[in-house]
Amino acid sequence: MDRAMREPAGRVTFDLQRDSVRDLNQFLHGQLSEVREVVVENPDGAHSLAVGLNAPVHVDIRGHAGYYAAGMNKEATVRVHGNAGPGVAENMMSGNVEVSGFASGGAGASAHGGLLVIRGDAGLRCGISLKGADIVVGGDVGNFSAFMAQAGNLVVCGDAGEALGDSIYEARIFVRGKVKDLGSDCVEKEMRAEHMELLEKLLECAKIKFKPKEFRRYGSARQLYNFHVDHAAKY
Repeated sequence: MDRAMREPAGRVTFDLQRDSVRDLNQFLHGQLSEVREVVVENPDGAHSLAVGLNAPVHVDIRGHAGYYAAGMNKEATVRVHGNAGPGVAENMMSGNVEVSGFASGGAGASAHGGLLVIRGDAGLRCGISLKGADIVVGGDVGNFSAFMAQAGNLVVCGDAGEALGDSIYEARIFVRGKVKDLGSDCVEKEMRAEHMELLEKLLECAKIKFKPKEFRRYGSARQLYNFHVDHAAKY
């Protein structure tokens, strides 16, 4: 805790021009009872920043992050003040992850819980194999977003690329803009009162001021759950 003595109470700063990613992650995996905030200066696109966290700590990454930032997050709040490489918040269990810029491919992949907010656009396969988390994207999402998404919610405030929701299970997709096309077994669905209420809460949590009535909902047609010979070419 020597470095903490040089900081305001409860805050520790790592400068990755001086400190290593290993030093940062080892500290974050240690005893954090006296630490409320960890600041990461000069990340310069380093990979695997703040991965595997398991404590209610705030991590402020002041710059661009590389691959798998905030992967396997549990309880922590991680903010990337820049862009994030592939796999940001991959397999997140709980907590909050926010990217102020662009998030590359596979954002929120297999995430079980928590909230991922992407202020800019997201790349290919955003929310692939989503398992219960909420993802709110302020801009567009790339092709095959929510591919095989099983549970949770993907909110897209911009446009969606090709094959949205391909092979989706019971996750919900809300899109404000245009959808290039829908993937196998994904269809547009009615926006009922409970969906309006859910979407309003998600937008409020993400601090995004669009109205739920501006969105359309998409989900599973439930035709691929079991093998059917008429659908053999789609499996």
